[in-house]
Amino acid sequence: MFSALRHRNLRLYLGGQFVSLIGTWMQQLAMSWLVYRMTHSPYLLGLVTFVGQVPSFIFGLFAGVLVDRVNLHKLLIGTQALSSIQAWVLAGLTLSGKITLPEILILSAFLGIINAIDTPTRQSFVIQMIGDDKKDLPNAIALNSSVMNATRLFGPALAGIIITMVGEGVCFLLNALSYIAVLIALTQMRVKPRLISKTTESFRESFVEGMRFAFGVHPIGILLILLTALSLVGSPFVTLMPVMADQVFKGGAHTLGFLTTSTAIGALFASVWLASRKSAAGFQSKIGICSIVFAIALITLSFSSKIAIAIPVLLICGFGMLFQMAASNIMIQTLVEDDKRGRVMSLFTFSLMGVAPFGSLLVGTIAEHAGVFSTLLFCGGTYLLVVLWVNRRLQSEILLDSSPS
Repeated sequence: MFSALRHRNLRLYLGGQFVSLIGTWMQQLAMSWLVYRMTHSPYLLGLVTFVGQVPSFIFGLFAGVLVDRVNLHKLLIGTQALSSIQAWVLAGLTLSGKITLPEILILSAFLGIINAIDTPTRQSFVIQMIGDDKKDLPNAIALNSSVMNATRLFGPALAGIIITMVGEGVCFLLNALSYIAVLIALTQMRVKPRLISKTTESFRESFVEGMRFAFGVHPIGILLILLTALSLVGSPFVTLMPVMADQVFKGGAHTLGFLTTSTAIGALFASVWLASRKSAAGFQSKIGICSIVFAIALITLSFSSKIAIAIPVLLICGFGMLFQMAASNIMIQTLVEDDKRGRVMSLFTFSLMGVAPFGSLLVGTIAEHAGVFSTLLFCGGTYLLVVLWVNRRLQSEILLDSSPS
C-alpha cells in the first residue's frame, strides 16, 4: 500500500501537502460559510464557486501545452507561492472586517487562474517525483488521493469549530501559514530535470496533437466524457452543503463540517482501497459500478430530510465520486505517453475543474428556485442517464488486464 513512499521526493511532497491541504479545505469551507452568511443566497454561493473555477475552463486546456514545455518543479513552486499570497490577502481583509462580496469574487478568480496552471502541473509532476520507476505510479497517485481525502477529514471539521469560536478569518490565516510547509518541501526536493524536446510547433498545433491523442486512445476519451458529466451534474452537490446545513438540518458551521467530513471519510476509503491495488487491472468495470452507485446515492440524498440518513448517504457519495476521479486518473496516466502527459492531464483537469463552474452555477440557480431536494434529484437522475450510456461504451473497450509497464 505504501510502496511509492520509498521515493524521497514523494515523501517530501506528501508531507508538505498534508499540512497545506488541511488549510485548503479549511479555507474552502470557511469561504462557503462566509458567502452564505453574508448573502443567504444559494445562487450567489454557486456564483462564487463558478468564478473560482471558470479560469480552468478558459485557460485549462492550453495550460497543458505550457506544462509540457517548462520545468515543472520551478512552475509548481511559483503557483504555490502565488496561492499563498491569495490566502494572506483574504485573511487580512476578513480579519479587518473589510471583506465584501466583490473582493471575494476577485480573490476567487485569482486563485482559479493559479489553479488552472497548478493542477495539471501537479498531476504531471507525480511521475517525475518517482523517477523512471513507473510501476509505482498507480500507488503514488492513490497515495496522493489518500492524503487529499485524509485532510478533508480534519480541515472541514476543524474549520467548523474555528468559525464557531472566532470566525472565518482565522481559517484563512491558518491556510496562508500552511503554504510554508509545502514550499519548504518543494525547495528541499532533488528532482532530476526531465528532457524537454525543442519543438517548432505552435501552441495551437501542440494542443490539437494532445486532443487527437486523448480521444484517439481508448478508454481515455470515454473516461474524460464521464468525468465531464460528473463535474457538471454530479460533484456540484457539495456546493449545496451550506444550504443543507442551514435550511434542511437547522444547524450552523459545525453541521456543515460534519456533512463535509462524512463525504471525506467515504472518499478516504476509496483512496485507501486504490492504494492497496498493485495495478490498474479491472478498473474500467469498477469505475462503471461506482458511477452507478454514486448516481443512486445522489437520488437517495434528495429524500434525506434527517441528518442521520444524510451522513451515511454522503459517505457513499464520497466513495463513489473519489473512486471515479482517482481510478480514471490512474488509468489515464498509465496509458498516456510522457511527451503528451501535460496536455492530456490538462484535459483531465478541464473535465474535473473547467466544467465544474457551470455545474455549480446550474445547481445554485436550480436550488434558488426549486429547492435543495429537487436539485439533488435532478442531478442524480441526469447523471444516472449519462452513466448508463457511458458504461455501455466503456465496457465495450478492451479492459486493462496487465500491470502498467
